[in-house]
Amino acid sequence: MKCSLQMKKHNTSLIHVLIYLLISLLSEQYLLTSADPKSNVYIIHMGKNQHEDLKLLKKTHHEVLTTVLGSKEESVKSMVYSYKHGFSGFAAKLTKTQAQTISELPGVAQVIPNQLFKVQTTRSWDYLQLSSRYQTHYDQISKLGDGAIIGLLDTGIWPESETFSDKGLGPIPSRWKGVCKSGENFNGTKHCNKKLIGARYFIKALEAEFGKPFNSTESGEFLSPRDSSGHGTHTSTIAAGSSMANTSYNGLGTGTLRGGATQARIAMYKVCWSLLSGGICAGADILKAFDEAIRDGVDVISVSIAADIPSFPEVDDRNAIAIGAFHAVAKGVVVVCSAGNAGPSPQTVQNASPWILTVGASSVDRSFPTVVTLGNNWSTTGQAMFTGNKTGFIRLAYPEVSDLQYPRDCKSLRRNDTWVRGKVVLCFTSSFKEGYIEDSAYWVKKAGGLGLIVAQNPTRSLYSCDDDFPCVQLSYDPDIAAPGVNILSAVSPSDPKKKNGFAFMSGTSMATPHVSAIVALLKSLHPDWSPAAIKSAIVTTAWNNDPSGEPIFAEGETMKLADPFDYGGGIINFNSAVNPGLVYDMNTSDYLYYLCSMGYKSSAITKLGQQIVITPNSNNNYYNSLCPTNNNNKNNKNKNSILNLNLPTITIPSLRRRTSLRRRVTNVGPINSVYKAIVNQPQGIKVSIRPRFMVFNSTTKNLSFKVTVSSSHKVTTGYYFGSLTWSDGVHLVTTPISVRTEFRVFSINN
Repeated sequence: MKCSLQMKKHNTSLIHVLIYLLISLLSEQYLLTSADPKSNVYIIHMGKNQHEDLKLLKKTHHEVLTTVLGSKEESVKSMVYSYKHGFSGFAAKLTKTQAQTISELPGVAQVIPNQLFKVQTTRSWDYLQLSSRYQTHYDQISKLGDGAIIGLLDTGIWPESETFSDKGLGPIPSRWKGVCKSGENFNGTKHCNKKLIGARYFIKALEAEFGKPFNSTESGEFLSPRDSSGHGTHTSTIAAGSSMANTSYNGLGTGTLRGGATQARIAMYKVCWSLLSGGICAGADILKAFDEAIRDGVDVISVSIAADIPSFPEVDDRNAIAIGAFHAVAKGVVVVCSAGNAGPSPQTVQNASPWILTVGASSVDRSFPTVVTLGNNWSTTGQAMFTGNKTGFIRLAYPEVSDLQYPRDCKSLRRNDTWVRGKVVLCFTSSFKEGYIEDSAYWVKKAGGLGLIVAQNPTRSLYSCDDDFPCVQLSYDPDIAAPGVNILSAVSPSDPKKKNGFAFMSGTSMATPHVSAIVALLKSLHPDWSPAAIKSAIVTTAWNNDPSGEPIFAEGETMKLADPFDYGGGIINFNSAVNPGLVYDMNTSDYLYYLCSMGYKSSAITKLGQQIVITPNSNNNYYNSLCPTNNNNKNNKNKNSILNLNLPTITIPSLRRRTSLRRRVTNVGPINSVYKAIVNQPQGIKVSIRPRFMVFNSTTKNLSFKVTVSSSHKVTTGYYFGSLTWSDGVHLVTTPISVRTEFRVFSINN
């Protein structure tokens, strides 16, 4: 979900509004959402790799396929991908009957239908107090991410952009095993360097799905890692782009353009393609990109992709992102994903699996003032991206209708509205759906209108309209939030002969690489930290107010103070995350414990490729990956409770009685430390901590504590929010607490 700085409410007597003049079609329309066409590509999951002989693994995959198809030749023809690094399996083009037959073979854990997905900064780093001019101590010792490798699953990259210059960079990290794959208008030898060290593209599953080769000419695409839409170039620059001084978009946002980890290396895995009036990528292609990224040696995988609402469960056949991310995290690779752009409504966060670092979008402290003046000389000032000439006074028109008719809003505008010709159109909307403003502007322009003013509730996101067309917008639980609104970054230039193109984009796609860059910086400083430890450090040290100290407001039909469901831990704060004091660590066993606690059956968990392994989780509970059917400790009712997952957050969705849960922390600060518990109680909720003090020394690095929660409410409530902070006088390790009291309703017959 998006959260913004303080905004004023709409007032019908005097329009306290923000005005947005929008010009390019480069708003965040690229975030990927799932589609549901009939599939004939299947992913055959055969569990965890049993050996490291990759040739033998691939041979085994062909043998399984040959068993069903009848010949090696048909097997080779049908095979799309062989997965060998994150897990053992393959993707193949099959009929439903063939897929069913394979699912019944020994050694096959699951047969997964292929899923298609659709496609949905000069100031932001200073806003996060990571200035290029005034480096902090941690900036300096992290060497700006030198040695770290960021892999991005996206729409490709424009390699000529100066943001991917390798000037001043040292040798490519010796552990790198990736390649630069040549293709249409992309020469791997020429276009890769010490900054862009890897580039691959994945389209076999998409081609198999449509049953014909991809026609790049018709789509304006490149059958290569080259980016046609600009989205992947934009996110790559935010994460690790080299510095470019005096950069702007048509004079707006002038400053130094750079990534957060300017010394980190970039590896692009192109999985999304311009098709069907948007960007499309296949689940089997996404899984293959994860598989290769694990092998290549990336430190963090940045994924600006999300599914439609509702989300698929973590073990659902179609959740390629969760499954791919699970295998990456199991190998020690941090996976950062966007929370989606369906907010700010409740229950719209995507990619929320506990092994993923999920990112929401916030605004930054930058504005583009523009004045709109009416004929009576009344003027109002708001935010604008319009860089064209002054229009002068033009007649204003509004789609007025009879009181007996349903009022017309912006989305009702169409090409046959001839009354708009030669006028600027005023329309109202309460919708937060993406595309409404762009669509309205498109039809007004087609009908001969000269401009559009859209009145809606406040929002900081600047939507885009076409070709300097005056389009005026009168404004109306991720883990973490990061800048994602009006982010200036490099894109693919409109003229293919040019090196550089720049544009503003908004959305969680832009927020995600901000976090990926900070993860790269943290990995440079703490190479031994697990993905869970890095996630904990980021969540527990985030800003709960804007970095300047102002409160954070969440956008929606009603503006409100933001809470953990809007921004997770808060706005990301690298300078604190690098030295968090304590971390809530986890391993693969914890995630299996979570899946068991969620009630998933053992057969479902095997879709993640896990075998029966007896191992302790972070709270020292021993169990096997086939979920336990009984509880040996009868005194601990919550032993198998999801509440005991060692997350850096505490959420109780239905508190019916006094409830206890446990957490375990690891000291990553000074060896001899004493921490005291400080509780900010949610309204009507009592939270007690035992012990209240934790003492760490050379022999004690890990300690557990018990959290007991009870409610004084007499009726079912909404969520109330508080926090638990462990402090040693220097570090503040803050865990957000969210509690909802629930009373069971019984029928009169019971």
